[in-house]
Amino acid sequence: MDAKKGVYIATKKDGSSYYRASITYKNKHISLGSFFSDKEAASAYKVAQKIVISPSKTEYRQYRSSCPLSFEKWIILHNFRDNGYYMKTPIYMHRYYFSYFLSSSQELEFDAEDLFFYSTHKIFKRNGYLFVNHYGTQMNILNRYGIKNFAVAGRDYIIKDGNPNNLRYHNIEIVNPYHGVERILHNNDFIYRAAIHIHGNYLIGKYKNPVYAAISYNKAADYLKKHKICSKEFPRNFIEELSTEEYKSIYLKLKLPTKLLELKP
Repeated sequence: MDAKKGVYIATKKDGSSYYRASITYKNKHISLGSFFSDKEAASAYKVAQKIVISPSKTEYRQYRSSCPLSFEKWIILHNFRDNGYYMKTPIYMHRYYFSYFLSSSQELEFDAEDLFFYSTHKIFKRNGYLFVNHYGTQMNILNRYGIKNFAVAGRDYIIKDGNPNNLRYHNIEIVNPYHGVERILHNNDFIYRAAIHIHGNYLIGKYKNPVYAAISYNKAADYLKKHKICSKEFPRNFIEELSTEEYKSIYLKLKLPTKLLELKP
């Protein structure tokens, strides 16, 4: 290691060399990343040193693409310096909330109560959805609000201020928490339409109560599975507010449409 520059030389499995930079701050040894040359590694170290030694000269929103230090490390170091907490994810803490930076151009906002979760779970984006790896599976972060996978913004949930990056709890209103159910406006009032997808959407029914629509969807899914009409494993709705007897009573009363009952395996 070159102690002056904070640079280490390292060796890949194929025997070729590369360089790593790191810095120690507040008794914390922090890796700054890997680099092709010692010059790049030294430049990253100098930027990191400037951040922690000269607080008045850098600010977390001042990142430039020409910076030799990665944006993620830039945010992590500024948060550690300004707020006293080292985190391995690109979080910057505010008084009542925190920012999680997916990139220099996309800043997500979360409530402070979610800080521990996102300080230990890295967010990644795929096909427009935001995920974390959680207990060995990929979890859509909207699930934390009770929003189902493949829910549609504006139909199943509403972002009140119109900013999809503002993921604070007060800014999200869940319109429909159930699989296979859609709230629609009919004669100046809301009704709930239940449908199930089998080579196209099959209408199950329209209901004044979203719970009835959710249970009718469950019943349709159970029927398709029992009669081996569809191999797809449909998710079921769990109705927390109903007892087992109440659920069973509604389930037995609901009728499935003839069109669905006539389907063949």
